[in-house]
Amino acid sequence: MEKRKLGFWEIWNMSFGFLGIQMGFALQNANASRILQIFGADVHELSWFWIIAPLMGLIVQPIIGHYSDNTWGKFGRRKPYFLVGAVLASVGLVLMPQADIFIAFMPALWVGAGMLMIMDASFNIAMEPFRALVADNLRTDQRTMGFSVQTALIGFGAVIGSWLPYALTNWFNIPNTAPDGTVPPNLIWSFIVGAIILVVTILITVFTTKEYSPEELDSFEAKGEVDANPVKEAKLSDIFTDFKKMPTTMRQLSWVQFFSWFGLFGMWVFTTPALAHHLYGLPITDTKSQTYQDAGDWVGVLFGVYNLVSALFAFCLPYIAFKIGRKLTHSISLIIGGVSLISLYFVPDENWAILSMIGVGVAWASILAMPYAILAGSIAPRKMGVYMGIFNFFIVIPQIINALIGGPIVKYFYSGNAIYAIVTSGISFIIAALLVVKVKDVDDLKSKSEIL
Repeated sequence: MEKRKLGFWEIWNMSFGFLGIQMGFALQNANASRILQIFGADVHELSWFWIIAPLMGLIVQPIIGHYSDNTWGKFGRRKPYFLVGAVLASVGLVLMPQADIFIAFMPALWVGAGMLMIMDASFNIAMEPFRALVADNLRTDQRTMGFSVQTALIGFGAVIGSWLPYALTNWFNIPNTAPDGTVPPNLIWSFIVGAIILVVTILITVFTTKEYSPEELDSFEAKGEVDANPVKEAKLSDIFTDFKKMPTTMRQLSWVQFFSWFGLFGMWVFTTPALAHHLYGLPITDTKSQTYQDAGDWVGVLFGVYNLVSALFAFCLPYIAFKIGRKLTHSISLIIGGVSLISLYFVPDENWAILSMIGVGVAWASILAMPYAILAGSIAPRKMGVYMGIFNFFIVIPQIINALIGGPIVKYFYSGNAIYAIVTSGISFIIAALLVVKVKDVDDLKSKSEIL
């Protein structure tokens, strides 16, 4: 048997829920630091609060991947997991910016951090099965297209989430300031809207997408380095065995992912304080002024720019990868992103930062698509979920390391000036680009041998 070739709109609907997931994720990325600072966190403490995100990914994704590999019910294999994840994430989105309503029971800062944990755990529950679903349902020759469409939807969702607070203030006159210790109304309403869209988009995927049954997947030819003989009784402890037996391609990609996501984490955590100080001229200790809130809204716009660019560039990735190969495509994209992050140190004002974010968008599109397209060819279908989850180790571990050391480095080595953390992120991207050269792209090698 061979997998059916899917049409563009079938691929689109299959990944449509990612638009809502990334909208919520973008709201978190652009605004969580600002919200935590409103509730009393210092700039050098931000990375410690953000450590919750990669920890949840480290714990949740391999477990969800394992169980989704070995689950089949009336609602399918992957769909039940990302539906539950979406509902839980929507709860966290609604409550995080309103954490001060629980102040009678505990400090708002800790409630906000708790909601951040719920959101991160839930996003991870939802995201991993989506990655596996694309690999499950698509043939080898459609995987680059599938992950590129997913990247485009991620980009569109992130644009909406990133720009929403700015739009609510400037287009609908919803205030972006509030009394000390409380979150501005534009952020509260942005998170509520994000929660609603998250659930709706997930439901669209659930009701429009058909999954292959385990029997059908077992009938497809398994490609790659993992033994394809079906496992009769899968155990949770198999995750550790699978980790030891991970394909060579995954080991090589792990270093690329490490430096890519080390850089991304630094960008997400420190862009708002970095630009507020470096471009808006605010003191490092100023986190409550009107100008700081304006800087935070502008960072949302900048994040929207790089996500919009990623959404558009994602449609170019299959063509570029076909012409020059996935490895070279990814390497060049990372170099462009790294140089662009470093350029934020040199731009004369906040408007020029838009140009920098265009380059970041090129790198972000490639990071979301190319590693997964390369990886999928080296994994057997019955292990797709667990290996996509294990692959997440190499996304979350660098974020955990950055979370532990990033704050102290900013405080003690950079004297509180977070712009140097952004420069460090750019250098990390360039290192990742150089490491792509060592990666073995199994599908690319097979395609070349077939042509020859």
